Amino acid sequence: MNELLEKVEKYVTRELENAEAGHDIWHIRRVVKNARKIAEKEGGNLEIILLGAWLHDIADAKFYDGNEEIGPRKAAEFLQSNGVAPDTVFHVENIIRNISFKNHFNTNGFESLELHIVRDADRLDAMGAIGVARAFHFGGYKNNPIYRPDIPLHQPVDAETYKKYRRSTIHHFYDKLLHLKDMLHTETAKKMAEERHRFLELFLDRFFKEWDE
Repeated sequence: MNELLEKVEKYVTRELENAEAGHDIWHIRRVVKNARKIAEKEGGNLEIILLGAWLHDIADAKFYDGNEEIGPRKAAEFLQSNGVAPDTVFHVENIIRNISFKNHFNTNGFESLELHIVRDADRLDAMGAIGVARAFHFGGYKNNPIYRPDIPLHQPVDAETYKKYRRSTIHHFYDKLLHLKDMLHTETAKKMAEERHRFLELFLDRFFKEWDE
């Protein structure tokens, strides 16, 4: 497994060399570290978990005109070229296909402990101080406003609305980030999320205090 993981690390590092900083190789490394921590307590097939964590953003749909099949396909091609067993390839493909936040609106019915662990690890990286930094970096990348007080704070009700919804970065907290703690699967991730969620709330309290001064 170590040899394969070394190859996948080199592959992902090369593929994400010019990635947006919120979804770059450092994001991947943090997710891998989170996934290892969760798996130590929760179990699961560690090889599948780590492959899923390394490859989960190999071609994030938001950077590929919404195409959600490029990521799973690229991951499968890489794994197949390295002789990985078909059932493992299938599992990793479906982790990538089902990991994103918007897919909580729709599901193709695939669930597994390994998916839950990688999904939790990814969601943890969208919380806390790093989550705040990533949100504002991506907002700047998309040229979104910091905040639009003329737009009500609400959460889109379906996947299509979520994908098309143009919002400020502060709206993103209410659409997604503040909901993450209640969407985690594992008890380990829920404990890890407590302090990170509190930081999001503290940040917003301070933000609105300064905005209204």
